[in-house]
Amino acid sequence: MTIKVVRGNPTPEELAAALTVVRARAAATESEPSGPRPPRDAWSDPSRIAAHRMPHPGPTAWGRTYWPS
Repeated sequence: MTIKVVRGNPTPEELAAALTVVRARAAATESEPSGPRPPRDAWSDPSRIAAHRMPHPGPTAWGRTYWPS
């Protein structure tokens, strides 16, 4: 892996910190399983909320709204 500083003049400490972050991210990516993910349960599936289209409000829908006080 090659890292090139394009702009600026980092100190050795700044460069070491940046390399540590890059290496940690690369290690985390390699350790993730690449197989298929387990299926979500129905409770946490966001598509269950939008499974049905909501009806469009009519011209008098504003009178049927309820604002709790």
